[in-house]
Amino acid sequence: MKLKFKITLIGDGMVGKTSLIKKFTKGLFRQDYIKTIGAQFSVFDQEINEDKIRLLFWDIAGQVEFNFLRTSFYKKSDAAIIIYSLEDNNIGKNSFNHVVDWYNDISKYCHEIPVVLFANKVDLVDQNNFDDSKIQKLVDKHDFLGFYRTSAKTGEGVNEAFNTIIKKLYNTYKLLS
Repeated sequence: MKLKFKITLIGDGMVGKTSLIKKFTKGLFRQDYIKTIGAQFSVFDQEINEDKIRLLFWDIAGQVEFNFLRTSFYKKSDAAIIIYSLEDNNIGKNSFNHVVDWYNDISKYCHEIPVVLFANKVDLVDQNNFDDSKIQKLVDKHDFLGFYRTSAKTGEGVNEAFNTIIKKLYNTYKLLS
């Protein structure tokens, strides 16, 4: 059986969406920042229980100037990943504050799809001082599938985070078929 799932990655600019996809699909990380213009598409094939799965990752630009394009990119998404940065600066703080906006935006156009939250750039913070309570409240309130601390640079949490959403899609499809 060959399955195909569209997974849309959203979040503010510079939080690491493109880097996370590259890390998961190719095992690569680039230090320099390259702004996504509109959207980028990546295809990745995976196998679960001898079923072939084609994953279409839609990496949506997070900058405000691309707002007008988003609704057309959201169409027919099977799942969404909202990514914010753990950096202790304006990018990190603003990206966390915008998580609900991203959730409301994708929900308006895609309704009931699974959503996972990635807290990226964990390699840049001291995890001993990390308080998950604020994030957990957000996850519970919006019924996210879960949240994962990730690092596109070191690979920490990346496979586990992506595989959670992939397995959810696969298991849901199997239940419905």
